[in-house]
Amino acid sequence: MSLHMIKLCVGVETVDEIVDWIAEFLARQRQLGLDAEDTHTTRMMPKRAAEILDGGSLYWVVKGQVQCRQRIRDLRPVTGEDGIERCQIVFEPEVVLTEWQPKRPFQGWRYLEAKDAPRDLAAIGGSSGDELPAALKAELAELGLL
Repeated sequence: MSLHMIKLCVGVETVDEIVDWIAEFLARQRQLGLDAEDTHTTRMMPKRAAEILDGGSLYWVVKGQVQCRQRIRDLRPVTGEDGIERCQIVFEPEVVLTEWQPKRPFQGWRYLEAKDAPRDLAAIGGSSGDELPAALKAELAELGLL
């Protein structure tokens, strides 16, 4: 069974912002003649990397709710300009919508066992308030009604 990661997506209001950011980032990389890869650099390299690379995803917490995930392609050790070792997470660029699941703020990333991960919306018929405006959906989720 795969092991996942979970992380806050700070400064983002909606999943659409994540999707747009990825598209812009990949387009800039292509313009520069670079291999277009969606990456995120974080401080700590997971000790359970092999389990994560066996089909794991990073679940993004947006506005206090797990709302989507991205499959993890690779975990690379990198050294920052400051000489500090970090972990570069390489993603599949596709963002998969999930059931909304409340999550309190935390720092960094955490492991997420497959049994605790929210289901993909496509796996449950694509409903979970998808047809609602994002602001209303967020308010309902905050009240525990979604």
